[in-house]
Amino acid sequence: MPVAADQSILAAVAFSSGAIVAYAVAKWRENTLGALREVRLRTEIELARREATVEASELHAQAEVEKREVQRLKALLEVEAEQLAQQKKEDEKRREFLQSEWQRLANLTTEQAKQLTIDTLRQEYQKEIQHLRHEILDQIEQETADEARKTLLAAMQRLTTQTTQDATAVTVSLPNEEMKGRLIGREGRNIRSFEQSTGATLLIDETPGVVLISCFDPVRREVAHLALERIVKDGRISPGLIEESVRLATEEVVKQARRLGREAVRDLGLPPMDASVEELLGRLHFRLSANQNTLAHSIEVAQMCSILASEIGIDPVPAKRAGLLHDLGKAIESDNGTSHAQAGAALLRRLGEDPRVVNAVAAHHREVEAESLYAPLVMIADAASGSRPGARTSTIESYAQRVRRLEELALQFEGVQEAYAFQSGRELRVIVDPGKVDDFGASELARRIRQKVEESLSYQGTVKIILIREQKFTEEAR
Repeated sequence: MPVAADQSILAAVAFSSGAIVAYAVAKWRENTLGALREVRLRTEIELARREATVEASELHAQAEVEKREVQRLKALLEVEAEQLAQQKKEDEKRREFLQSEWQRLANLTTEQAKQLTIDTLRQEYQKEIQHLRHEILDQIEQETADEARKTLLAAMQRLTTQTTQDATAVTVSLPNEEMKGRLIGREGRNIRSFEQSTGATLLIDETPGVVLISCFDPVRREVAHLALERIVKDGRISPGLIEESVRLATEEVVKQARRLGREAVRDLGLPPMDASVEELLGRLHFRLSANQNTLAHSIEVAQMCSILASEIGIDPVPAKRAGLLHDLGKAIESDNGTSHAQAGAALLRRLGEDPRVVNAVAAHHREVEAESLYAPLVMIADAASGSRPGARTSTIESYAQRVRRLEELALQFEGVQEAYAFQSGRELRVIVDPGKVDDFGASELARRIRQKVEESLSYQGTVKIILIREQKFTEEAR
């Protein structure tokens, strides 16, 4: 019995202990879960508070943006209102102007009203028209100039040319001083006979061993030169011998001229020309233009014309003939006052030359209108041959006169302050008053100066006109 009682007591104690432990565990669990629920609740509350703060900030920023947008729209409305007010004023002025115009037009005819409308539109859109014309012309001129420059350079680079040759000295050396007296003759009959036969003047001065032959005609001067050398070499001097020597010298010069002309035609690959034309071409060999041999110049122009014609796709043979014959009139003795271009063209026309060649010869100094592309080709080649470096020489006086005339011509225009010529007169720089000449006026002024130069001056090659319009403002801060 006692053992059973103890077991019961132990069982009761164990049960009580288990119940107490179970209660303690349940209580601990309940407390732990409560703490977790409290932490989660606080966390949710904190998150909700933060979300509310962020939402409030976003709402505040959006309110600021909407406020600025309202202010911007308000400013735009104010500007538009101001513009509307200004437009209203302008409309009122225009209405008053139209009313006055209607009153004035009430007494005009249809033609007068039409002309007045045209004048009004021209004045209103003048600047736009000038700007458009300036833009179009500049573009076309630039493209044309670039293409022309390429073609001309291609032609010039294929030519082998010579520089200026010295002018032939028309002096004859004498073996002794006694020869001077024999040339003069008794009472001057020998020198008079020589001058009458040759048309040249024989200058016998104090220079030892030399006499000078002076004559404006280069062919006559050459005849006199050859005749005098023959006379001096022979030693016998009389009027009869002088006339015979002059006759022989004339025949020699004519033969030489024909040979030179024939060789020039043959070297250029052209068919034989009329004998008179070939002789005139040979006579050009005795002429010099600013120390440039005229025949050599004509051959060079012919070669360049042929190359340019081939480059632009036209027949090069007429171009070559026109270039060779363009200065033919310089060898023709004319007493009717015509220019060498017209004289040469008239001769070629009588001989049945190609009309295109005749027109190119007549028009190469712009005395007549060009009827084909060959005339501009001759103008370009003629200018290039005469203006290339080393082709010709000029005196200081002629250079100074050319430069002075260019500058004086530019200074004649209103608004021009200063004008300077550079590069031997091939470039003209014009400085204008910016207060009197605007941008559009400067372009128009440059064009007018170019036209005036072309109409008033004679020059080789081209003249580049650079117009400068510059305005400066200066302040000094202290």
